[in-house]
Amino acid sequence: MTHLKSEFSAAGKSDLQHHLHPYTQLRQFEKEGPLVIVRGEGVEVFDEDGKAYIEGMAGLWCASLGFSEKRLAEAAYKQMNTLPYYHSFSGKVPGPVTELVAAMIKWAPVPMARVLFANSGSESNDTAFKLVRYYNNAKGRPLKKKIIARNKAYHGVTAAAASMSGLGTMHQNFDLPLPGIVRVSCPHLYQFGLPGETEAQFVDRLAQELEDTILREGPDTVAAFIAEPVQGAGGVLIPPPGYFARVQAILKKYDILFLVDEVITGFGRLGQNFGTQVFDLKPDMLTVAKMLTSAYVPMSALYVSNEIYQTIADASATIGVFGHGYTYSGHPLACAVALETLRIYESDKVLEHVQKVAPRLQQGLQKLKSHPLIGDARGLGLIGAIEFAADPAKRVPFDPKRGVGAYFVNRAQVHGLIVRVLMGDVIAFSPPLIISEAEIDALLERTNLALADTLAWVNSWRT
Repeated sequence: MTHLKSEFSAAGKSDLQHHLHPYTQLRQFEKEGPLVIVRGEGVEVFDEDGKAYIEGMAGLWCASLGFSEKRLAEAAYKQMNTLPYYHSFSGKVPGPVTELVAAMIKWAPVPMARVLFANSGSESNDTAFKLVRYYNNAKGRPLKKKIIARNKAYHGVTAAAASMSGLGTMHQNFDLPLPGIVRVSCPHLYQFGLPGETEAQFVDRLAQELEDTILREGPDTVAAFIAEPVQGAGGVLIPPPGYFARVQAILKKYDILFLVDEVITGFGRLGQNFGTQVFDLKPDMLTVAKMLTSAYVPMSALYVSNEIYQTIADASATIGVFGHGYTYSGHPLACAVALETLRIYESDKVLEHVQKVAPRLQQGLQKLKSHPLIGDARGLGLIGAIEFAADPAKRVPFDPKRGVGAYFVNRAQVHGLIVRVLMGDVIAFSPPLIISEAEIDALLERTNLALADTLAWVNSWRT
């Protein structure tokens, strides 16, 4: 560790002056600098000083098998020595693609016809955006292009994916969203329910809003509806019972495609293989990424239904080519790691493990509802959140300028826990799927220590 630290101190810190850091307050970063992570083991990561942290977010919701799975490293090494790169253009394909596609079709939560690979969830959602247009043009419906997306949604950062996302900071100064994105409410009763409104009444209101929106825009202009089963970056927002059933009935009524974004929820996060199974969804296209390779190698994929595939295949025959793809679509290294990841999920019974340990996390989070700073605690499987409130009984949030959530995250880091603050002073938890009950207990203990620090700090400026 001493060598790593001295090596970084000599060169790395000066290099950071030239790194444009994603999702960072850049001026503040210039003053404070980074937490430099140099090593990982299991569910822990280690900084340049050798301090260990439980990675309570699995990186960015993604390192499902932790940070030291040797089988993935060996799969990558073997592939690098066999075929380090080839493309999938013009009727060619690297060998591992065929095996991975076969495995993914078996994993598909509903029948799907084809899989199209990319490198990130953003790219796959961007591809879905494009295919909605391609499909409807091929069907002779050139006006049917609008996509309905929800407030607080997160679908990625490319121009189209960021446009479908419903978070203001992703649009400001970028001249987004693009035209043709229509916004509806997100299904979070705690934040958006009316006084005295029940879950059933809330669902009724959102369903009516969706149908009214379609009728206002014109059903012949609305092409698709996109949704995460659980909205991740928007605040770990879990839809109330009956919500998706009502939504899907309306989409079917008006011949609107259903795009399901499983970038976070795919491959076991919610206690089932996919969120599609948890909420009985019937997607026409479905995107996955993150846990497809346990984040060891960048990779994403778009599942496409047979109806969509047949339509775009006929259109491409007329045009002469299907004019879409990425240099690294189906990269053999990523395919090899993804294949081994899927094998580990099965051989090590990772889903069964999630189902066993998830109640420990969810029960621990629910106990925090009685804390004087917590307005809500929620979760499903191995994803969860706590939401700070200045007045929990009245669901009144803190002034964002106070930075209560950010203060908590900093104190958690001091206590050896990495979590993430989302907009609205929401703290997200999404540990590696391999986390043990004892490690969950440690995560919760450190959460409580950070909460105690945060309460003392809030009381210091409240009085």
